[in-house]
Amino acid sequence: MIAEPDGPEDRLRRFATIWSRAVFPVASTSLTRPEFEEQLLPLARRLSRALRQRGFDAEEAKAVGAALTDAHCTDPEALTRTLDCVDAYLVLYCGEDGPQDELRVRCSRLQHAMAGGFAQALRERTLAEQEAIARAALQAQGVVADALHASEARFRAVFEGAAIGIGIADLEGRVLQVNEALLRMFGLSEQALRGRRVLEWTHPEDAPHTWRLYEELVRGEREHYHVEKAFNRTDGTVLWTNLTVSLLRDADGNPQYQLALMEDTTERRLLNLRLRYEATHDALTGLPNRTLFFERLEKALGAGEGQRFGLCYLDLDGFKTINDSLGHAAGDRLLVEVADRLQACATAPGEMIARLGGDEFVALTTGPDTEREVDELAERIMHALVTPVSVDGRELLVRGSIGIVEGPAGERTAAEVLRSADITMYRAKSAGGNRAELADPEADARAITRHGLTTALPAALERGEFFIEYQPLVHLGDGSVRGAEALVRWLHPQHGVLGPDRFIPLAEDTGLIVPLGRWVLEQSVRQAREWRERYGEQTPAGPLRINVNLSPCQLSHPGLVQDTVEILERTGVAPDALCLEVTESALIGADDDLLKPLRRLAEMGVDIALDDFGTGYSNLANLRRLPVSILKLDRSFTQSMQQFPADPVDLKIVEGIVSLAHSLDLSVTVEGVETGAQAEQLRILGCDTAQGWYYARPGPPERVHHLALADATN
Repeated sequence: MIAEPDGPEDRLRRFATIWSRAVFPVASTSLTRPEFEEQLLPLARRLSRALRQRGFDAEEAKAVGAALTDAHCTDPEALTRTLDCVDAYLVLYCGEDGPQDELRVRCSRLQHAMAGGFAQALRERTLAEQEAIARAALQAQGVVADALHASEARFRAVFEGAAIGIGIADLEGRVLQVNEALLRMFGLSEQALRGRRVLEWTHPEDAPHTWRLYEELVRGEREHYHVEKAFNRTDGTVLWTNLTVSLLRDADGNPQYQLALMEDTTERRLLNLRLRYEATHDALTGLPNRTLFFERLEKALGAGEGQRFGLCYLDLDGFKTINDSLGHAAGDRLLVEVADRLQACATAPGEMIARLGGDEFVALTTGPDTEREVDELAERIMHALVTPVSVDGRELLVRGSIGIVEGPAGERTAAEVLRSADITMYRAKSAGGNRAELADPEADARAITRHGLTTALPAALERGEFFIEYQPLVHLGDGSVRGAEALVRWLHPQHGVLGPDRFIPLAEDTGLIVPLGRWVLEQSVRQAREWRERYGEQTPAGPLRINVNLSPCQLSHPGLVQDTVEILERTGVAPDALCLEVTESALIGADDDLLKPLRRLAEMGVDIALDDFGTGYSNLANLRRLPVSILKLDRSFTQSMQQFPADPVDLKIVEGIVSLAHSLDLSVTVEGVETGAQAEQLRILGCDTAQGWYYARPGPPERVHHLALADATN
């Protein structure tokens, strides 16, 4: 199959061509440049697949890096040119159809993995050469005893022709012989190196065990050791090496010389440092990123006794509005300016500023006195945000919410600390923003519990963990039970029975209130049918009615009327057996579109009750246009009636509401009746029905049965 012009195969070949032209001049190969390109083409194809596949496969990129050494590209310059080529052209020619930001990040990770594969393969190849050289050296030394001239020739050929640095010293550490590769590494002449003492080559970054291993070797206690070691050159630069030192013994087995083999790893180390920096710093602001921040935080939390930490978690207020209105480029410039200001706030030792992502930043301080320092750090951050930021000629006000966590090291994990800071930051934002809040373990526990309940809600409905309790509605005139309000409960596996105030707001936030409300409606209507079938003829006021609450989300859901009709028809219950309760606040300022479903239900015969009446700000004159037949007075109106005498102002208010409701042909139900005095006072004021603990607490449907039958008996 021939690829179309400028198709994927063509673009892949262009990338391979560019790659081969960049690397061929420094490759040790007998192939021609076109032949070398054909050798790189399969590697380019593997990189293209790794760039575009769904999951990131570091091993594939490592294999490509290792394959470079098999293609005789062992010069560090070959790796540098390869990485530059991949960085500049891989996404351009092999990833043009994908999301560019994600592909650029993946391309960077591929470069890192390629460098690691190249380094590992080169190290294995070098170690193989080292072992061959060491064997040759030992063999040559053994042959010296039998045939000095022949062994000297073979050893000299290996010694001088090796690509790695080789040096021989006596047991006192005086350098006796060095090869050309070692001289090139140090940039010195043979005269300058010979006679020097090994102990002169100490370096501040030597590992603590380096010189202990050396002493053990020259004493004959070990045969060899391998370390990574730095050497200072005369020009002020640093030479990094993989150093292997072996002990050479005489024919009797006594220690005689030490043999050093050095691989120059300076370029590789600089590359790793660059890749490490890119992996641990934010590309936009240059601040440490989440990865480096967690490393520092875990180190701070693992400090010894007496050490403490302080953390400020900052989120900019209203940043999304800036992005939406001015564009992401302006938002990025704002973030860069904020990052610079925050960086200037980290003035004390042990303080660090990092960007976690988006408009979220963290500031960390450590030491024995972070209780005071973290407050000062938060104050400096808030002060740094006071001055407006100029972006594209606009002066933008920047505000932020900060969550502060402070405490002793060793008590919490990094994830727990960051979670507490995040929760505290959102608490500051919920309180109006532009402020700092200190972490509160009890508030954290409530937020964690709330999150746990939110995530458990969908499965809870599927597992049948919800159930319904019923609270009787009693007629104040004759004391008969006229119906009951359905109140949903959650039997949580860990927290026990939870009331609606614990999970209904969560269900509304997640949208689960619609299926949950539909389930409550169907179960309640089925219960009303059962009451009518079993007790309809035995209750003095006729069949019992069921009241079901509607949330604002359900009220605006397009399937409300259809769901209600289907449930009534499926259960065979008449519409007049159902009353839907809607809170007053849900209908404040409601337009005709919102009221249309309620009007349709009311026309069918379903009663609509205005719940919690008196707690909102609705105009009483609006009652005429609402399709309601019942007002449910909030329990706040009945609280003052528990005392004797009752507050005359409250009595007048209730009397006025009842009079107004009756003049509009609305009945009045009162919630929260807890004493007989309240019930009598409400009856005198003209209220129609009531519910509350005076009559019965919410309970199973059988309790409503018994109360209704007791009324019939009396």
